[in-house]
Amino acid sequence: MALVFREVNCPPLEQVSVTAPNGAVIGIIGEDGSGKRALLRLAAGLGQPVSGLVDATEPRRLLGVGEPLNLAPAGTLALDHAFAMHDALVRARALAGIERLRRAGVTVLVASHEQDLLRAFCDEIWWLKEGRIAAKGDPREVLDKYNRHIAGRLQEWGRSIAQPLAPSLRRGDGRAEVAGLETLDASGRPAMVWQSGAEVAARVTVRFAKDVADPVVGIMIRTRIGFEVFGTNTELEGAPLGPCAAGTTLRVTFSFCCNLCPQEYTLTAASHDPDGVWHDWLEDALAFSVADSRYTAGVANLRASVTVERM
Repeated sequence: MALVFREVNCPPLEQVSVTAPNGAVIGIIGEDGSGKRALLRLAAGLGQPVSGLVDATEPRRLLGVGEPLNLAPAGTLALDHAFAMHDALVRARALAGIERLRRAGVTVLVASHEQDLLRAFCDEIWWLKEGRIAAKGDPREVLDKYNRHIAGRLQEWGRSIAQPLAPSLRRGDGRAEVAGLETLDASGRPAMVWQSGAEVAARVTVRFAKDVADPVVGIMIRTRIGFEVFGTNTELEGAPLGPCAAGTTLRVTFSFCCNLCPQEYTLTAASHDPDGVWHDWLEDALAFSVADSRYTAGVANLRASVTVERM
């Protein structure tokens, strides 16, 4: 018998109807509170739905975090992040054991945040969102949809977070002050998370305490380990600012396409003379992140296209 959920309601699950065939390994993904644990418990026979029906092949078993990976014969096996605390050898043995269970016709549900594991090992992915099946099917396609959703949620969160300046080093002669530094999203709103491939901006506000004949304002993006990714300034971009009298405030916005890979970065900003004498230099003053719907290695997201010729 396949594992079948028919119009199941069991908070937070709502109207879940989905089927896993015998001998299938199904990955379960979703945010915390989406209903993953409730689904696994019902599959393992550890509870009954408020309404609807769950049909599953006996015997049924649930394995959770830190439990021994008991892969004795079963009809239905549910794994609730069961690999999370085991070493590489135990995990490799367990995956081989699950493959044997699959070949024997056992239905296996695997809830995990380890997408490489799910992508490589599962026949199908079920994405739970707010207690409902948001998508199911091919692992790569469903994980891409889920990651786009998470990237969007991360951007929403980033727009709600204040951007305090916390430079690791500040130096300069005080003729001008970097009074503000912001990362902006495609809509021009402050955002601590940029979407890879989107139009974004870094905005620097400089307040002049003394007359400066020819000021230059610049930025530098680095990875969290200090690798310089991109730097520019108003002189390089052909945007002269001076002369600026004492009391003048400038807001300088550098706009560009965020062709960066998903990871954490820092932003440095400075005002200085053309010969490099600093008015105010804020080293790694602001931290921000880049999100994307899929993993990309490195720093520069070159968005390659692929062609294949069979010779």
